[in-house]
Amino acid sequence: MPKQQVKTADQATKTYRVEGFTCTNCAGIFENNVNNLEGVIDAKVNFGASKITIQGNTTIEELEKAGAFENLKIRGEREKATERGPFWKQKENIKVYISAILLAVSWFLGEQYGEEHILPTIGYALSILIGGYSLFIKGLKNLVRLKFDMNTLMTVAILGASAIGEWGEGATVVILFAVSEALERYSMDKARQSIKSLMDISPKEALIRRGNQELMVPVEDIQIDDIMIVKPGQKLAMDGVVIKGTSTLNQAAITGESVPVAKTIDDEVFAGTLNEEGLLEVKVTKRVEDTTLSKIIHLVEEAQAEKAPSQAFVDRFAKYYTPGIIILALLLAVIPPLFMGGDWSEWIYRGLAVLVVGCPCALVISTPVSIVTAIGNSAKNGVLIKGGVHLEEAGALKIIAFDKTGTITKGVPAVTDIINYDGDERELLTITTAIEKGSQHPLASAIIRKAEEDGLNANSVVVEDFQSITGKGVKATVNGDIYYVGSPKLFEEILPNNIASDIKEQITTLQKQGKTVMVLGTEKAILSLIAVADEIRESSREIIKKLHEVGIEKTVMLTGDNMATAEAIGKQIGVSEIKAELLPEDKLNYIKELRKGNKSVAMVGDGVNDAPALASATVGVAMGGAGTDTALETADIALMSDDLSKLPYTIKLSRKTLAIIKQNITFSLAIKLVALLLIVPGWLTLWLAIFADMGATLIVTLNSLRLLKVKE
Repeated sequence: MPKQQVKTADQATKTYRVEGFTCTNCAGIFENNVNNLEGVIDAKVNFGASKITIQGNTTIEELEKAGAFENLKIRGEREKATERGPFWKQKENIKVYISAILLAVSWFLGEQYGEEHILPTIGYALSILIGGYSLFIKGLKNLVRLKFDMNTLMTVAILGASAIGEWGEGATVVILFAVSEALERYSMDKARQSIKSLMDISPKEALIRRGNQELMVPVEDIQIDDIMIVKPGQKLAMDGVVIKGTSTLNQAAITGESVPVAKTIDDEVFAGTLNEEGLLEVKVTKRVEDTTLSKIIHLVEEAQAEKAPSQAFVDRFAKYYTPGIIILALLLAVIPPLFMGGDWSEWIYRGLAVLVVGCPCALVISTPVSIVTAIGNSAKNGVLIKGGVHLEEAGALKIIAFDKTGTITKGVPAVTDIINYDGDERELLTITTAIEKGSQHPLASAIIRKAEEDGLNANSVVVEDFQSITGKGVKATVNGDIYYVGSPKLFEEILPNNIASDIKEQITTLQKQGKTVMVLGTEKAILSLIAVADEIRESSREIIKKLHEVGIEKTVMLTGDNMATAEAIGKQIGVSEIKAELLPEDKLNYIKELRKGNKSVAMVGDGVNDAPALASATVGVAMGGAGTDTALETADIALMSDDLSKLPYTIKLSRKTLAIIKQNITFSLAIKLVALLLIVPGWLTLWLAIFADMGATLIVTLNSLRLLKVKE
């Protein structure tokens, strides 16, 4: 009967770390056991991140009981892991050594006295018991429940071998299986190392000033607005804003940038970054669970739990494959002796060999270990991939669209030219600045900065009747006169005799240089032109070239700018196509248009005003995810640094992951097929069957670990 429980407010959701997972199958059994515990409403295991999230009430002791079948160890989410010591010294491996010694001694005794002698038989039996004790417990329990997993298949095979007098083979299978499990444990720990290293980046306590006191405070007790003192050579424990001091910080842990970044008053800083030279005082802006580093760790762990399309295929295949193998083994053991006069012990032996070789370990682990490794590696390199599905999709991309401002360009516009036609230049710039102070347009900030540099006091100007003209500019009254500030298009509409040809020519010349032209004027005449340019990132041209080299068919630049400015920038960086004068909804519609015909399209933007287009693309890529919650939430992939150079690396990693997953699946199935074909002439022995299974699992895991070596 399924348990009926009512959800109440006090039944909180809690996460625990789990030590000892070796395969997805045992993670599934543990999840099932925990779900059956009294007080637990729901439990979800994340195999990749080695953790379990529980809704309801239970204790660590109860959880460890539920995981006793695999000797799992449970600890709190923020508790530090206990050092397990060197791999070869670990407790679970000692029984393998004893079992192996007993096998060697028994084999020697068998050579001396003959295989049928009681001494080697006792030795083999002890070897089987010591090496396979925990395996038999699990296998027999499953057998009673008619659950046919790897442990059940192995238990039946070993006990069957012993029953027909193949003691030596039974003991060999036990040892090879134990070695296989130990190596699987080791390689999965290695795959998870990226997450563990991320967790250990930031300190667990910090020096905090409260009033006149300076004290070391655990990060859990640090409050927002506390003042954190960071000395040279120390790592920051919390996110915050610098309120005193100047220094350079190594932000590689968060953004993947190896070059230290200068920080001074009012600059944002992140937990886990290294203060290199100056003394800093930082006002804490986020609690420990909300820091950028905590978010990265959480998102990476969630991503590792998400099933990739290839994993879904493997899971579906394994669901039918294992029962199929059991039926085949049974038919092979029974039909030849019953209907063809075959020898019972020989055909039972062959049936047992099929059971052993049929274990789908290598196949089941082929995808998750690749996904865990790749997502962990990308996080260390400053790229946050939010799931296996996005990792796979990035490898199939054919078209990449870029938002111009803040992606291809730096997003910090500056005034480059001021051309006056009537009146004093300083006075006109002061009026323009006073009007633009009420504007939300990104280019307004460039004019305000220019006025500040020239020492103009725009605050002394009284602006009345300010009004925004959507998509074209603004108008306002200054000293009784109505002024307009906006695009040349606005003045084409309001001037009775249109724009004079010489001014038109001047505007076109500036636009062809990649500059955006803003016009100040009245209803009767144009008073001045102000040209503003957004500096192109040094890396943009090189990145676009690299993307074409790695097989991206088309790169598109999307911008709200006029066509002349867009073309000047587009040609400079080498994109295949330029789309200008677009509103946010136009960008969204264009992305939808690109996706027609099942084309894989990525949209790269800053994650704020590009949110609809990012969500609509096959893969949404946000720039500068560090400190930007919108980017982390909206995008499928976040480039933590404000740098496009991580994009070719992401595509390379994705393609390498896809290739390795395909290699793993193909190899796992091929080795099973070869082993099954060896049954026909009777060449498949039990130890060869387990060796094939163990070898396949090990090769698949080691092949996946190659993803740790993918660099930019």
